[in-house]
Amino acid sequence: MNIYVLLKRTFDTEEKISIQNGQIAEDGAEFIINPYDEYAVEEAIQVRDAHGGEVTVVTVGGEESEKQLRTALAMGADKAVLINTEDDLDYGDQFTTASILSQYLKEQEIDLILAGNVAIDGGSGQVGPRVAEQLDIPYVTTITKLEIDGATVTVTRDVEGDSEVIETSLPLLVTAQQGLNEPRYPSLPGIMKAKKKPLEELELDDLDLDEDDVEAKTKTIEIYLPPKKEAGKVLEGELDAQVSELVQLLRNEAKVV
Repeated sequence: MNIYVLLKRTFDTEEKISIQNGQIAEDGAEFIINPYDEYAVEEAIQVRDAHGGEVTVVTVGGEESEKQLRTALAMGADKAVLINTEDDLDYGDQFTTASILSQYLKEQEIDLILAGNVAIDGGSGQVGPRVAEQLDIPYVTTITKLEIDGATVTVTRDVEGDSEVIETSLPLLVTAQQGLNEPRYPSLPGIMKAKKKPLEELELDDLDLDEDDVEAKTKTIEIYLPPKKEAGKVLEGELDAQVSELVQLLRNEAKVV
């Protein structure tokens, strides 16, 4: 089975993030595999171990993304592909990324593609579905369970606190939601093996693409940190008085009543 994982390098939201000139300052920032993509990598490895085949992780970005690809290889993926756009693109959006990935994947033999449900930096959840549309294959988002029997796939997906079970077929793209599995940590032997696993680097020219083909359809106007939360108010006195005061606060200050 030929399994591909779409992987993104993102900044670690658990660490301090600073904004300079309307952009996230990368100096001093910590970068990781997008956490939802870790579920995708883990599930790909489990599917390969159960059904045979090969897992290839693919990302679009600069040379710095090699670290995250090596981490995925250390987890157990077999191969990695970096589509390096550092010298070709100053700016890209979800359309850009999906167009580049689908152009690469069109030339591959694919059974299953896994991606993260969303990226924690942008949160659009668009890249996976866009890739599936461009490849003209079915896709299911926010999955929490994946069962494969031959060419038939049964998928359980999260739908706002409930579950939906869908039966479909390969080839297929799915996006991973929290709860699908528990991603493994790279072991020391895995880290050593990852150094010898193949990591292919491609550029837009290798995919017969130029800048105009993948020009972004959107533009980021501003990036800013959320305002600091104000201290809450504790209401005191008799219950009737507290209720009356709460209504006034909701009407006059919060303006939600």
